[in-house]
Amino acid sequence: MLGKVIAGLSLVVAVAAFQPSAAAAARVVASVDLSSQTMTVTHGGVVKYRWPVSTARRGKVTPTGSWSAKWLSRNHRSSRYNNAPMPYSIFYTGNYAVHGTNQVSRLGRPASAGCIRLHPSNAAVLFSMAQREGLRNVRIVVHR
Repeated sequence: MLGKVIAGLSLVVAVAAFQPSAAAAARVVASVDLSSQTMTVTHGGVVKYRWPVSTARRGKVTPTGSWSAKWLSRNHRSSRYNNAPMPYSIFYTGNYAVHGTNQVSRLGRPASAGCIRLHPSNAAVLFSMAQREGLRNVRIVVHR
């Protein structure tokens, strides 16, 4: 009996080891490096874009981790920060989103309240990719 249980567990571990990670399974991966304030976008495992971003300024937090995209909002406005424009928003966890900004001069350094800011034209490209591929095929990865 114990031998069958061990054999079964071994099979489960072996199968899990060969399953692709969630990020690898996604068609579009937007990987944000907090230390360099850059986003690398891959499509089908091939790097397509590398863009400057702005993440959380001192006293604020951009959470680290990996999430699937949750919902899109083309012309979003912040309900928390004076109705600030957030064009091409891709929400990925709670109130956090990747979105365009009108403060393009601040890209490349921390400046946001926690969201990931992009140049509006780059945000439009990523937004279009998310629409085309479907939210379940889009992964947002944030790391140091």
